Amino acid sequence: MPDVAIVGGGPAGLSAALFTAKNGLETTVFDTDETWMHKAHLFNYPGIRSISGSEYMELTRDQVSDRGADVRVGEEVIDIESDDGGFRLETSVASETQRADGDAVDADGEYEADYVVLATGADRSMAADLAIDFADDGTVDVDLDTETSIDDLYATGAMVRDEEWQAVIAAGDGASAALDILSKEKGEHFHDFDVPTDAP
Repeated sequence: MPDVAIVGGGPAGLSAALFTAKNGLETTVFDTDETWMHKAHLFNYPGIRSISGSEYMELTRDQVSDRGADVRVGEEVIDIESDDGGFRLETSVASETQRADGDAVDADGEYEADYVVLATGADRSMAADLAIDFADDGTVDVDLDTETSIDDLYATGAMVRDEEWQAVIAAGDGASAALDILSKEKGEHFHDFDVPTDAP
């Protein structure tokens, strides 16, 4: 059972996964690979001079997998239920489902998780199905850490922003969700700050 289930594998979802997996939480990313990033070319992402969105996605998936997350490309979450201090997820296990490293995935399509991070871009239908609170502008209502009206359920990126959609903002939302989850797990404010001697 993953500690953290991340629904969506764009910049927000992968950023959240990077932080949670790197810090010891079992993390699974369900990635339909339908991110807008495949239409993008990044010139405005700090630290990156120029990279295609698809290349960025490939590099980021590899980075997240290297830190221990299970990135499942092609496995779509079709239902989430809040269940006694946790969540149950159901996926449509596609025959082409594979991990980011290319290995085939053996999955039954049923998962449980302590935390869920929604990172489905502007598609807010799953949030609506969960009866999460929405803001007047039609975005998902979240607190500063991107937690929704349901405890331990987070919404990130374009789901929580009315038209201000940028990869770097989405990645920041994912990191914010992850740090809040890690703070809850550790029982104190957690800061993921590495120094050169931490480099693998």
